[in-house]
Amino acid sequence: MATSGSVDFNLDMAEITEEAFERCGLELRTGYDSKTARRSLNLLFADWANRGLNLWTIEQISQTMAQLSTSSAIATYPIGTITATVGDSDSFSVGETITGGSSGVTAEIITKPSGTTMTLTVPSGAFTTSETITGSSSSASTTISADPSLADVQATVDVLEAVVQRDSEDLSITRMSRQEYLSIPKKTTQGRPTQFYVDRQITPTITVWPVPENSTDAIVYYRMKRLEDADAAVNTAQIPFRFLPCLVAGLSYQIALKRSPQRVEVLKVMYEEEFQRASSEDIDHGVPLRLVPSYASLRI
Repeated sequence: MATSGSVDFNLDMAEITEEAFERCGLELRTGYDSKTARRSLNLLFADWANRGLNLWTIEQISQTMAQLSTSSAIATYPIGTITATVGDSDSFSVGETITGGSSGVTAEIITKPSGTTMTLTVPSGAFTTSETITGSSSSASTTISADPSLADVQATVDVLEAVVQRDSEDLSITRMSRQEYLSIPKKTTQGRPTQFYVDRQITPTITVWPVPENSTDAIVYYRMKRLEDADAAVNTAQIPFRFLPCLVAGLSYQIALKRSPQRVEVLKVMYEEEFQRASSEDIDHGVPLRLVPSYASLRI
């Protein structure tokens, strides 16, 4: 008897929900059943981000750092990319501050990848569509097409490790706490960055010290991103196939909390066992030791 030759088995959100309801001894019948299941799925994804590393959500970011004078040096960058679309960016300078004419919002220019786009630090507020922006040092002005989206940066969970890239060489930099950064006497000292601080706000940022001494060094880091939301029944989950049993078990437990309390205990045990099996396999097999960072230790 021939095998199928197929290795593409997957479940969409509707099938995941149906399986979870069946494990609770229930049937998926109404639109509200689907709605409450999707809400539970998204809460489950948030719980996974809190539990530790999800290797498939790790992304490498390379960001060129900009040099300014020591009195106004850029040291803080978004963890990810904030791109502004403008009428023209050719006359602006990397590292200068731009200010919205009507909103008064400010941000610093990190790079100018094309004539109509530029990457920015986190704006001080929300730009107004079609308002005029003016550069602080070049005095250039143009219009901004729309308020830049913060979605990519806000999808960041944490930064795992970072290096500074100079002349094709990667030089390791170490992470410091908020207190350690606060204790630095002169934060505008220029040089090759050797340390970084991650400020895990709703829009997280990464701050380097010393501040960049040129506009050619780049900071390269790995960040962990949040899982994509469960928005529609036809969507598939952003997980490897080996996490499907864990996802179904977790959703079953969440639904039981609301609809089938008599099965909560057994479904909770099943979920924790499935999660343990899946997470213990979600490791880098090239190293003999696995270290999972404790986010609690970063609270100050």
